[in-house]
Amino acid sequence: MLRTISGFDRIGEENAFAVLARASALGAQGKDIINLGIGQPDFRTPDHIVEAAIKALKDGHHGYTPATGLLATREAVARRTLTTTGVEVSPENIMIVPGGKVTMFAAILCFGEPGVEILYPDPGFPIYRSMIEFTGAKPVPVPIREENGFAFSAEETLALITPATRLLILNSPANPTGGVTPKAEIEKLVKGLADHPHVAILSDEIYDVMTYDGEEHCSLLTFPEIRDRLIVLNGWSKTWAMTGWRMGWSIWPDGLYDKVRKLAVNCWSCVNAPSQYAGIAAIDGPQDDVEKMCRAFDRRRGIVVDGLNSLPGVSCTTPKGAFYAFPNIKETGLPAKKLASDLLEQAGVALIGGPDFGILGEGYIRLSYANSEENILRAIERIEKFLTR
Repeated sequence: MLRTISGFDRIGEENAFAVLARASALGAQGKDIINLGIGQPDFRTPDHIVEAAIKALKDGHHGYTPATGLLATREAVARRTLTTTGVEVSPENIMIVPGGKVTMFAAILCFGEPGVEILYPDPGFPIYRSMIEFTGAKPVPVPIREENGFAFSAEETLALITPATRLLILNSPANPTGGVTPKAEIEKLVKGLADHPHVAILSDEIYDVMTYDGEEHCSLLTFPEIRDRLIVLNGWSKTWAMTGWRMGWSIWPDGLYDKVRKLAVNCWSCVNAPSQYAGIAAIDGPQDDVEKMCRAFDRRRGIVVDGLNSLPGVSCTTPKGAFYAFPNIKETGLPAKKLASDLLEQAGVALIGGPDFGILGEGYIRLSYANSEENILRAIERIEKFLTR
């Protein structure tokens, strides 16, 4: 019998892909499935971005690129960062990676090992905990509470830090809750982190453009006092509807950059050249499609919140960012994963049970409104019929 290292037995997964597979299988059987489970914009990648990739192929950009990414792509990210945050970042601190998960993987590998602790949001993106456990580090959940608008609490987060803490993972705007942490709370956290100089920070800012109701994204990059231990995760997937292109970027402090470059050389070599040219076009080209997409998400958000709050046993806090709602279903008396499974199998609506995002996810389900208004309304009707029955 083959034996692998014990870490592989600790790897979890992202159940949204399992739900997607099941929804696809049911659809192949002829069943009408409305998928509100997967976190993927339902918009096409804008045409000028696609054309840039085609041009790159026709121009002969078929070979390897530097492990850290093309200089032109990194320079484009630096320009975009200056525009969105007001912070100048050197291209020599920017890494182009094949998707946002790669940054999580690299950052957690940098700090995770037996005997150390890594703090992560709960409920939060499931890969955080999965990768922490893979390294042998102890995962320490930072509670993300509905009564706090699904923003993290600086006081509660700082209280969890111990001498064994190596890394703190933050996410705002957040998956799965749609929560946005206010700038004042982030300022309070950064101030408190001055007492914990041994703790690195990974800030997942992949949904940075998707905020509503006057909320503004506050990047951790705007705090120079933590720049020497800050890793920022971002990318093209959500903002420009480029999930399948597998294009992400990250910003690393000087002391970590070369370590991650070596990891790239050993693992993924480089990001494919045509996608990087498409990434430049996305950043430097017109942003009309991005704005149109965000306006559509905002409209759908209102439909989702009103619809969910009309359902028996369901209440939904209005999300302030991303494209997710995280309704409270405790009054239905049904376990969250059982409800999500039954809704898929019996009502034809794909959702994700809250426990797939952490221990504190029980009593909630995640609904993605990255689908058409028509499908959202049809899904709400089906959920209502199911719950009433």
